[in-house]
Amino acid sequence: MTPVRRPGGSCGASAASARRLPAWFRQELPHGPLYQAVIGEIESGGLHTVCQEARCPNRTACWSAGTLTFQILGALCTRRCGFCAEETGRPNPVDWSEPEKVAAAAARLGLKHVVVTGPARDDLADGGAALFAAAVTVVRARNPGVSVEVLTSDMKGDRAALETVFASRPDIFNHNLETVRRLTPEARPSARYDRSLEVLRMAAQEGRLAAKSGLMVGLGESREELLVAFEDLRRAGCSLLTVGQYLAPSSRHLPIRRFYTIKDFSELKEAALGMGFSEVFSGPLVRSSYDAGAMMEKIKR
Repeated sequence: MTPVRRPGGSCGASAASARRLPAWFRQELPHGPLYQAVIGEIESGGLHTVCQEARCPNRTACWSAGTLTFQILGALCTRRCGFCAEETGRPNPVDWSEPEKVAAAAARLGLKHVVVTGPARDDLADGGAALFAAAVTVVRARNPGVSVEVLTSDMKGDRAALETVFASRPDIFNHNLETVRRLTPEARPSARYDRSLEVLRMAAQEGRLAAKSGLMVGLGESREELLVAFEDLRRAGCSLLTVGQYLAPSSRHLPIRRFYTIKDFSELKEAALGMGFSEVFSGPLVRSSYDAGAMMEKIKR
């Protein structure tokens, strides 16, 4: 099946709204040997990264620091969310060599914290759980001492599939709530707000893993709705949180309703910490795996 491509080549909004991006979105041009090393690994290793597939605004900065987020399960998603730049289509069969490719690249780059994500694979009986578990195991075997974080779909809430991932014992289990309850049907039509909370509850309370989640702001939610979402995450056992500004990948995606200020993000962080989150990264350019290695180090300390 031909992948569905949405127009718009940047990670900002449409060309018109991109001109209105606040000054704090400006970043330096990519440079340095680490950036070239990451590019080389991606091109030579046949790797996918969420940095590219989701048009992350931080990819050049992260690659310049020698870090990246690996994407397994191919480059096509079986869902079409209103905010996401991932291409939608009928994915290819699972490539069981992906965990080894990721492990080898992590070793060559000298990564200390490895983040592995993947698109939703509703075409697979286990949602891709077995490949996630294999990735955790193989990365650790090839890179003794590294920490591993997985960022998964909800896998339709399938308990057996999720327990397969939990059993591999990732250092962090990440699943994004993405937005507040009211906006979930529009932003994530194939997902469910309560199902995502249950996935995180299972990871934290049954799997006894460090559970992490992320929210976008700027879709039209109120501050009160965000605080309710924070509280819902805490009740589920989520201890790690990221909060970042939504940027529409194209004019066909959900529009940006508001740009939050630096002060807004600071206030949201303080509110979340006051609810008992262990660590909160909150800022305009924060994404699910933003500076994930630094968050892992803070947890260790």
